[in-house]
Amino acid sequence: MADKKNRKNNRNNNNNNDDDFNPRFKKIRKKVCPLCADKNFVLDYKNPDQIKKFINDKGKILPRRATGACAKHQRDITIAVKRARQIAMLPYTQE
Repeated sequence: MADKKNRKNNRNNNNNNDDDFNPRFKKIRKKVCPLCADKNFVLDYKNPDQIKKFINDKGKILPRRATGACAKHQRDITIAVKRARQIAMLPYTQE
């Protein structure tokens, strides 16, 4: 009888040693800035293949939550995209 009680308590107290464990939600890894992660990566506005990773199919600049970039590098991405558009390396819109 005591064994059944212990097993039931063990099932209900399954917290995996986490204080904020909730079985409904998975732990989401925080995105790492692609520019901070690779120190040799230099963003260049003259390289459209590199910049295309940071714009969507309509030509809009992707937000930080989508790119995973930090605030500093998101500003650099924005400047690079705008410069590339100005010298016609990237289109302003794609329809």
